[in-house]
Amino acid sequence: MFAKQTKKPTEKEASEILQRGVVEVIGKDWLAEKLKTGQKIRVKLGIDPTSPHIHIGRAAALLKMRDFERFGHKIVFIVGDFTGVIGDTSDKETERPMQTEAEVKTNMRTYFSQAGKIINIKKAETKKNSAWLSKLRYGDIGRHADAFSVSDFIARENIKRRLEKGLRVSLRELLYPLMQGYDSVAVKADLEIGGTDQRFNMLAGRVLQEKAGQKPQAVMTLPLLPGTDGRKMSSSWGNTIKVTDEPADMYGKTMSIHDDAIVPYFISVTRVPMDEVRKMENDLKAGSGNPRDMKMRLAREITTLFHGEKNARAAEENFVRTFQKKEAPRDIKEHNVLKIETFEDILVSEKIVFSKNEARRLAASNAIKNMDTKKIITDTRTQAQKGTYKIGKKRFLKIV
Repeated sequence: MFAKQTKKPTEKEASEILQRGVVEVIGKDWLAEKLKTGQKIRVKLGIDPTSPHIHIGRAAALLKMRDFERFGHKIVFIVGDFTGVIGDTSDKETERPMQTEAEVKTNMRTYFSQAGKIINIKKAETKKNSAWLSKLRYGDIGRHADAFSVSDFIARENIKRRLEKGLRVSLRELLYPLMQGYDSVAVKADLEIGGTDQRFNMLAGRVLQEKAGQKPQAVMTLPLLPGTDGRKMSSSWGNTIKVTDEPADMYGKTMSIHDDAIVPYFISVTRVPMDEVRKMENDLKAGSGNPRDMKMRLAREITTLFHGEKNARAAEENFVRTFQKKEAPRDIKEHNVLKIETFEDILVSEKIVFSKNEARRLAASNAIKNMDTKKIITDTRTQAQKGTYKIGKKRFLKIV
């Protein structure tokens, strides 16, 4: 699963690490020299557990970490169990509500194993930032805050917009960059990787490291990927492709992205050679490329990354049967009727839907169909009949 570790990158490999899917590198010359000489550095990435699942927008940073891991650099992966409670509003137009410690604990339960789908989590340093942030005293926070001015914070674009609109900005939000910045001090990071929305927070790490007598870390910013609906990928909007998605769902969601997201996805969440990616980009611009075929390759590449080639091929076959040939998938779930049951009872018991109300809403929108008889089920409270059913766009059930 993991790329074989080698001593140091070739000039082409080093260039790709610094440029592929990268918006900006602060400290680029220093970082390029480290890659060239093979001197080992500590590469930091932190993720707050704002939901139970890491999405592939975050996986772009993990893949960049794996690029460094391949050449023997030390990976430091931090789960922000303390910062997750406080809440980062770097990419928000409104105040992010605080989470409870219980919510964060539930969300982060499998974060290390999820990250381990991309990086070698056994060789990485894994941290929870409550280990140091929960021990800070008021005096410590005061000294950290003294390194910044109020104008530094309110000059940030999203904060400035909110203030101009008369929206509330809590003091808690202004403290968040101090905490993320102190993470870099605590782990002695040489490089921090994050999205463009994290630029201010990562620069805060440089300031606090210098104040602590450490060499300021290099900073690498990555673009924010669009979600399946074209907006920025966000768990709160439900437009994500999760690293925990089943192969068929992962493949299908990737096929649903907008055409203008094809190239950014290839760049950031695959390692298809860049010359091939640029050819696809040129073909799309010239109108000579088929977006559907490119998406199918993209979906296969992403699903292979998380589930292996065999499962990716099976997911592709399932997609072709279901959405192109309009047939039922091969591995369709079966329900054996042993007593009188209604459609909604079966759909709920098989976890096809979350509730009877959801089943009724689907029926009201003509979204439940018997694929054998072509009959639309308009009332899920009636007795279930044998047959193969399509529920919504992606769910299937065979009643026997």
